[in-house]
Amino acid sequence: MAHQPRKRFGQHFLHDPTVIERIVRAIGPVPGERLVEIGPGEGALTLPLLARGAKLTVIELDRDLAARLAARPEAGAALTVVQADALKIELAELAAPGERLRLVGNLPYNVSTPLLFRFIQQLAVIRDMHFMLQREVVERMAAGPGTKAYGRLSVMLAVACRVESLFDIGPGAFRPPPKVWSSVVRLEPWAAPPFPVKDPARFAEVVRRAFGQRRKTLRNALSGLVGEDAIRAAGCDPGARAETLPPAAFARLAAAHC
Repeated sequence: MAHQPRKRFGQHFLHDPTVIERIVRAIGPVPGERLVEIGPGEGALTLPLLARGAKLTVIELDRDLAARLAARPEAGAALTVVQADALKIELAELAAPGERLRLVGNLPYNVSTPLLFRFIQQLAVIRDMHFMLQREVVERMAAGPGTKAYGRLSVMLAVACRVESLFDIGPGAFRPPPKVWSSVVRLEPWAAPPFPVKDPARFAEVVRRAFGQRRKTLRNALSGLVGEDAIRAAGCDPGARAETLPPAAFARLAAAHC
């Protein structure tokens, strides 16, 4: 019997075989390599990935779905089911010494952004990520300065990963159909950051404050954190708004002092 999607978990189950095959091809699993799937749901991606020879650790918050997946006869020794909240998982605990994980999944719309921020804090153990997300979120992830979609998420990802939007997925590929389109995105951590960030915590705070109220100028948004003279010394106009600045400018602002 089909599992009844639960609104509190933001569940929309992928069921279109053509879309599933396209996603699996984009991931390109190699026999024997380990993948971590976030929110496997009913196993729409899990089972095809296992069929390609991948070893899979799946993290599922819904106890019923986790139990169902663990009981699937196709699972075997290649599947490890972890019933847990992905926001609280330490990925390093899932990786063998020196191993870097490949993350995949259909991220729940209601926690997709917090999950992305959580994962970019753990890039040391991540090789790449392939996620299905709300199309609007993927647009924000890949946006450049001066565009409507550009914001905090765009900047925080720019220093962490190469972001590549792969293709869109219509609502009909899911059960129940969401009210929005989805997109598949590939994230590959940079071997070396595109610009230096001396203090990641301060950089994150500068970005958060700068985009906290989009209509505010840098002078007002960063008041008490980065002074007006320091903003100028970083090569920025105190009267500019955050959405006009390239990601590297936030790193310069973070390195500046009041």
